[in-house]
Amino acid sequence: MEENIRILVVDDEDRIRRLLKMYLERENYVIDEAENGEIALEMALAQNYDCILLDIMMPGMDGIEVCQHLRESKATPVIMLTAKGEEVNRVQGFEVGTDDYIVKPFSPREVVLRVKALLRRSTKSSFIQSDTKAKDLIVYPHLTIDNDAHRVTADGIDVNLTPKEYELLYFLAKAPDKVFDREHLLKEVWHYEFFGDLRTVDTHVKRLREKLNKVSEMAAKMIVTVWGVGYKFEVTNE
Repeated sequence: MEENIRILVVDDEDRIRRLLKMYLERENYVIDEAENGEIALEMALAQNYDCILLDIMMPGMDGIEVCQHLRESKATPVIMLTAKGEEVNRVQGFEVGTDDYIVKPFSPREVVLRVKALLRRSTKSSFIQSDTKAKDLIVYPHLTIDNDAHRVTADGIDVNLTPKEYELLYFLAKAPDKVFDREHLLKEVWHYEFFGDLRTVDTHVKRLREKLNKVSEMAAKMIVTVWGVGYKFEVTNE
């Protein structure tokens, strides 16, 4: 299966694109390249990539804008690459739907490990409907999570989530009525080494609620804020 995985590498520096391509091709991934945001967005909308490595600081359309436009129609996993490691850049990236964030200079091996980790937690089911009978199902009124297919439906309508949004929902839904603080959610949902701002959790909860609310107000209300503590998944009988 891995030989069919297609990754888009976006960076205005040819040297960085070549380096990442070399390391990723060793894993038998198919690599496409884009040297600016405009080309990247066009390619990302035209094809269903399994992952996009996206530089933030580019002339013209930057990585934030690319991700913002992409998220209007696709949940393709995105890892941001940037020389700017300040908190404001991290938060801005996550606000537009980035799944991970790597600060330059980085180890190419670390990038490969991050890509593999993200691919393990994502699937092409955002683009492909599956009729296979699910074995791992979480079913509540107004909301169903098919973990085998990484598919979420609210009142029978598919909800297109990014890998991180899906993981957060799945984690909360597995333990209804249990309250989790933000630190715990960061540790459990962002599995590997991640030193994130607590607002990252708030941002993802907000995006998750917005997506659920578009198809089911009742499903969105199941994610409850416990003021001063964190969040919980509350089952409603309505």
